[in-house]
Parts: sequence; structure tokens; C-alpha cells
Amino acid sequence: MPLALLALAVGAFGIGTTEFVIMGLLPEVAGTYGVSIPLAGFLVTGYALGVVLGAPLMTVLGTRIPRKRMLMLLMGLFIVGNVLSALAPAFGIMLAGRVVASLAHGAFFGIGAVVAAELVAPEKKAGAIAMMFTGLTVANVVGVPLGTLVGQTVGWRVTFLVVAALGVVGLLGIARLVPELPRPEGGVRIRRELAAFRNVQVLLAMAMTVLGFGGVFAAITYITPMMTNVAGFADSSVTWLLVLFGLGMVAGNLIGGRYADRALMPMLYVALGALAVTLAVFTLTAHTKAGAAVTVVLIGALGFATVPPLQKRVLDQAAGAPTLASAVNIGAFNLGNALAAWLGGLVIAAGLGWTAPNWVGAALAASALVLALVSGALERRTARRAAHGDRDADALAPTGTAGTAGTAGAPRASAAVPAHH
Repeated sequence: MPLALLALAVGAFGIGTTEFVIMGLLPEVAGTYGVSIPLAGFLVTGYALGVVLGAPLMTVLGTRIPRKRMLMLLMGLFIVGNVLSALAPAFGIMLAGRVVASLAHGAFFGIGAVVAAELVAPEKKAGAIAMMFTGLTVANVVGVPLGTLVGQTVGWRVTFLVVAALGVVGLLGIARLVPELPRPEGGVRIRRELAAFRNVQVLLAMAMTVLGFGGVFAAITYITPMMTNVAGFADSSVTWLLVLFGLGMVAGNLIGGRYADRALMPMLYVALGALAVTLAVFTLTAHTKAGAAVTVVLIGALGFATVPPLQKRVLDQAAGAPTLASAVNIGAFNLGNALAAWLGGLVIAAGLGWTAPNWVGAALAASALVLALVSGALERRTARRAAHGDRDADALAPTGTAGTAGTAGAPRASAAVPAHH
């Protein structure tokens, strides 16, 4: 794998840290500005919506900019957003800083995935994408716990300054290590990029992203009350459970990247099917500490095992104009997170219990599996039609054009050549 992927992974690490670390610092931030924790929760919601809207917006604005330079500009925007968050004198400015940082998120991962795939041979594309996303998964194991610890001991503003410093490292790494890649033939044109969304396979892949990863966040969003009220963990243990979840994400991301390069659709079938079963079983295992801990790891692993194959699926199906589709698919992950968190909250509010979101997650993952099976069936049908068309073309070909007419065609060809040649 090229060293340039390390620079992309560092940028992904910083982005992943700033996205999730706020969840552990909400009480401190709320106390600083004198607002309620539910109001401070808009720092999470605002970021997620910024990713969904910023992914296509920033990608469209950057269509005429070389991809390496666009990645550098996005990291610059990320740095500005985090510095603004760290220094914000009022809650509204803090929220604005979060939104500014989020605008870089979707486009960075979307364009970064395209660049990562172009840096390696075709049979290693999913592995390269997974290598970049490793930065995001490691952020949940290292960046978020450390950022939370720093914020709780030294101050949450220091955490965001440290994250901004990570952005500077990522920016310098991209400038130094990522090569100047040739622009697509004819440039990146909006009309071509939008045309990718007429491909039903691209839309199916994005729907799988929303539902599949949404299934993960239906459960993980409410992991704290579930683990403390049902499994019996102390509040202080939740941090370590999230570290276990992050370790599962790292493992699943690498496994998904490796096997997606060998058999992409079978990898999706297995990961989504196993995820649906695991989430359903979580309603039972959540009642014991050991069972809950093991299941949290499996949810992280199976959930992120779908990320490289889904991202590569979008790139493959939008071949020739993958940039916007790739970025929008990153927004689809966050859309799934927001949708699942909302649905999970509805079943809890309905009095169905703290484990009820697991059933929501299982249903979402199972729905993604159904879409994957439909996508695979459509692809096989298209391949059969293409093969049948080739056979019909061969059958209708004039005698001598299929490789068996050498003697019949030769005299005519010779007659066309002047005698003195």
C-alpha cells in the first residue's frame, strides 16, 4: 500500500475524533455555555446534518479543482472549524464551528476514497479504501477516549485545539505524500457526475449504506442507558465498552476491505446477514455483562465490515464519474445514523424498553440485506442478457467473420492489393 494512504488515514483520524468526541464532552460544553444537555446535543445533530449537506455541496464546488488540492482545502476547512469551536465565546459560534468542520467530512472521505482507489491496482481498491477508513475506526479506539479524557481534565477547548493540530498534520501529509493524480478525461463535469444517480445499482448501494450502518447506530446511540440499566455496568465502564466497539470497527474494516477485493457481493451478504442476527440477539445478551461486551465488539466489526465493500460498490457502479457519488455515499452513512437514532428513540419513548432499539437495528440491517440480494440478482440478470446478446451476435455474424472463414475471405483480401506490392 502506498505511503500516501497514511496521510489520508491521519486526516480521517482527525475527522473521526472530532465527530464522536463531542458525545463524551456534552456535559462540560453545556456547563460552559449555561445551556441544557439536550440543547448541547444540537452540536451532534448539526454536525451530522452538515455532513449530509456538505458532501454533495463541497464536491460540486470542487469539480474544477485537482483532487489533491481539494483534499488540502478540505483539511484547511476542517482546521478552521475546530479552531473556531475551541475559541467560541458563545454557544451559537461553537455550533457554527461544528458545522464548518462537518462540511469537510463527506467530501474528504468521498474524494479520498476515489484517490485511494486510484493509487493501487484494481484488485486492491477495496483494501486501499479500508486503509484510509482505518483512521476513522482507530479514532474511536484512541482519539475519542483520549480526547474525552483531555476534555474532562484540562478542558474541552484543549481537545478541539488538539484535533485542529491533527488536521495540520494531515494537511502536511497530503501535501507531501499524495501525488498529483491526472484529472479524469474531460475533467469532472457536474452533468456526468449527476448521471451516475440514474444507475439503479448506485442508488441500491446508497440505500444499503443508509439501512446497514443505520442498524449499527440504532443500538450504539443508546448504548449508555442500555449498558447501565440493563447489563448493570457502572457509568465509568461505558468508555471501555466504546473502546471495544472501536476495536471491532478496526477489525471489521480491515477484514471487509480484504475480502471485498475477492468477492464483494458475497462479503456484503455475509456481513449484513450476520449483523441483523447479532443485533437481534443483543436484546438477550444485553442482560449480562460478558454477553453484552462480546456483542458490542461483534456489532462494531460486522457494521464496519460493510463500509469498504459498499464504498467500492458505489465507485464501481459510478465508474467514469465516481466523485460525487462517493461523497454522497459518505453522507448516506450519517443519514443512516440520524434515522436510526430517531427510530430508536421512538421505540424507547413508546415504553418498549432500553433494548428495543436493537430490534430496530436488526430490521434495518435485514432490509439492507434484502436490497443487497436484489442488487446481486439484477447484476446477474444483466450479465446473462449481455452474454445472450453476444451469442446472438455471433450467430448472426456473416460466414468468415467468426475466425473460421480464412479461405473464403482471403482471395478477396488479396485481390484488393495491387500486384506490384
